[in-house]
Amino acid sequence: MKYDIKLRFEVEGIVEKTDVIGAIFGQTENLFGDEFDLRELQDKGRLGRIIVEIRTKGGKSEGEIIIPSNLDRIETALIAAMVESVDKVGPYNSKFELIEIEDIRAEKLKKIIERAKGILSSWSKEKSLDIKEVINEISSAVKVGEITEYGPERLPAGPDVDKDPNLIIVEGRADVINLLRYGYKNVIAVEGATSRIPETVVSLSKMKKTVIAFLDGDHGGDLILKELLSNNVKIDFVARAPVGREVEELTGKEIAKALSNMMPLTQYLKKIQEAEQAIAKNVIAKEEKPIQLEATQQLVQITLPQNVLEEIKKLPGTLEGVLYDNNWNLIEKVQVRDIIAKLEAYEDNKVAYIVFDGVITQRLLDLASQKNIKMIIGARIGGINKRPQNVDILTFTDIISS
Repeated sequence: MKYDIKLRFEVEGIVEKTDVIGAIFGQTENLFGDEFDLRELQDKGRLGRIIVEIRTKGGKSEGEIIIPSNLDRIETALIAAMVESVDKVGPYNSKFELIEIEDIRAEKLKKIIERAKGILSSWSKEKSLDIKEVINEISSAVKVGEITEYGPERLPAGPDVDKDPNLIIVEGRADVINLLRYGYKNVIAVEGATSRIPETVVSLSKMKKTVIAFLDGDHGGDLILKELLSNNVKIDFVARAPVGREVEELTGKEIAKALSNMMPLTQYLKKIQEAEQAIAKNVIAKEEKPIQLEATQQLVQITLPQNVLEEIKKLPGTLEGVLYDNNWNLIEKVQVRDIIAKLEAYEDNKVAYIVFDGVITQRLLDLASQKNIKMIIGARIGGINKRPQNVDILTFTDIISS
């Protein structure tokens, strides 16, 4: 961790450590979107475990909090300000105040600098080297294949797209650069094409090559595959980045895992079809109006109530959500930031469907699974590590009025 965020707090009542931590998570959730959700940041190792020291005195509670942070200075300051905004712990008024943000790397950096001085002094005595020669030697040892421009469209590509028996097709230039970084030189990008795939890619795919479509883990990846197939690009295998991730941000291990898990095209399309059929079976028809869920090479017809379709059109930009029962009857309209608390308060099986202008997170999915909720329709999907089998998820962009 880089920093320790240290705060003091006072609560006008007697509370426990868990109450304080719960208030911090609850009142900062969705303030600045999914990227600054404290639970998500902890899951990704960007924040450490929140440490709370608490004392009671005269019917009140007070104490200190330490939040380890691996974020940068600006993001760490934002987290501190978010926690300072907490004004309730349970039913009691509270006040949170920043003491300091301690740079826990300072002492370590001092030791490293002193050690570097010693190394340089010893090195200089043993042999005097031209620093430019040292840098050039190191650079040449770790140099990856340089990005090239291929074909009349001057598409971003690796140097081996012609001679390698395998070809990896990705979306954009940043994807090519990332794969080159980890030694994959047989890569070419379609440059985000969503209507017309470059003829160079079509021709390359029809050479005696094994062709792999390596797609982002979002709806954009589905669109690219659809366009590749509709433009007669020969695809042998499909590899996907994890859900919500892009090829350009994957590590070497994540790239290797995605490619090792690639599926033959026919098997991949069959898997997509089975998933969509499962979704269609779980949707209850009421005042039937057909809508379409876009899928690779096909459109699956499902039905939603007219009132739900109208609500979906109104929701974008409102930061509001709607809870429905098993028959799509309205239960309650809520603010996005209150959805978790509302669901926790309801009995199991009370809420069956959620439609909301927010991010579908792992925490919401886990709670929905516990409450036996059938479907969540949100603005977009966040970083999800485990998808419950009993909850279907859709985004607004998946739903197109017929």
